[in-house]
Amino acid sequence: MLRIGLSGGIGAGKSTVSKTFGELGGIVVDGDVIAREVVEPGTEGLAKLVEAFGEDILRPDGALDRPALAAVAFSDDAKRATLNGIVHPLVGRRRQELIDAAPADAVIVEDIPLLVESQMAPMFPLVIIVHADEDLRVSRLIEHRGFTEADARARIAAQATVEQRRAVADVWLDNSGPAEDLVAAARALWHDRIVPFAHNVQAGEPARVAPVLVPADSSWPEQATRIVNRLNTSCGHRALRIDHVGSTAVPGLDAKDVIDVQVTVESLDVADELGSALAAAGYPRVESIVADVAHTDESALWQKRFHASADPGRPTNVHLRVEGWPNQRFALLFRDWLRAEPDVRGEYLELKKRIADAGHLTSGDYADAKEPWFADAYGRAVDWAERTGWTA
Repeated sequence: MLRIGLSGGIGAGKSTVSKTFGELGGIVVDGDVIAREVVEPGTEGLAKLVEAFGEDILRPDGALDRPALAAVAFSDDAKRATLNGIVHPLVGRRRQELIDAAPADAVIVEDIPLLVESQMAPMFPLVIIVHADEDLRVSRLIEHRGFTEADARARIAAQATVEQRRAVADVWLDNSGPAEDLVAAARALWHDRIVPFAHNVQAGEPARVAPVLVPADSSWPEQATRIVNRLNTSCGHRALRIDHVGSTAVPGLDAKDVIDVQVTVESLDVADELGSALAAAGYPRVESIVADVAHTDESALWQKRFHASADPGRPTNVHLRVEGWPNQRFALLFRDWLRAEPDVRGEYLELKKRIADAGHLTSGDYADAKEPWFADAYGRAVDWAERTGWTA
């Protein structure tokens, strides 16, 4: 099962994307629909809302008067918090019931209006945000949903900012043009990324992506932060720390477009225990990789567990290493050494380019071609750590 988090500000157009995914075979769990269901006449949710905000929020027929509720509940932060405290738990319970009833190979599209505000993004292997500029959203809300301009802008202001949404977005769908453009983008995303991702998750296989040396990307740290947050959610207290390592963690360094993340654990037994949680998060284990190349005589202390992303749109390597073992320390040391020493960084980049020019860019060949340099670099990095007082 692949769970996708879909969100966007009110009036941005996420319902169009949700409908498209549903037509393509996704099982849509729509937060808006559920939010209406849990406050229908006779429900626990409606009774609690009336208790909190009074009977003026009801229509003559006893149903919820949504504009009346919005006028009251969005007038200040405390009332909005009261509303969310009533509705969110009920929505969450119903959402889980729908997910539990889905088949094991399903693609679950969770359409969640307040995904960002409720800090749910790290729960999903893929987060898609639909966006449109505020003025366009306001005009849509006035035209299609009967809002006044003041109410529309108040509702928008009460939701997450553009920056907050960008921070959690693995995919950013712009909806500033015609609806058919958004539908086309959603369909392409489904076929090119979501379907292969779901297949890989079901098969327990990482995505197969051709490795290519590319110029440094200033967004790599932001992408890594999303991955680290996702892994923190999956691993919980069993991860002692999670760090962005490797070349993409070194600003300005060209690299293969693969994010490397190190999860530090107490033991390899703990690493094994995390296998199913990581697979569910979209990072199946690669059984054939059980150790790093040892640069000390204690080869047993260079063992690890290795997982890789099933998402073809974001290649990621997840290295689970034991706290204090030399491979765990070297991953952090090597990153910091390169960050601190421009000459070493340039030397390493030159090595990368020579290997790429020679055509050694498959994962195995690329790693093997770098090893003679790393055999010397390990000692140099350790010397640098001793001189500078570096600590992990």
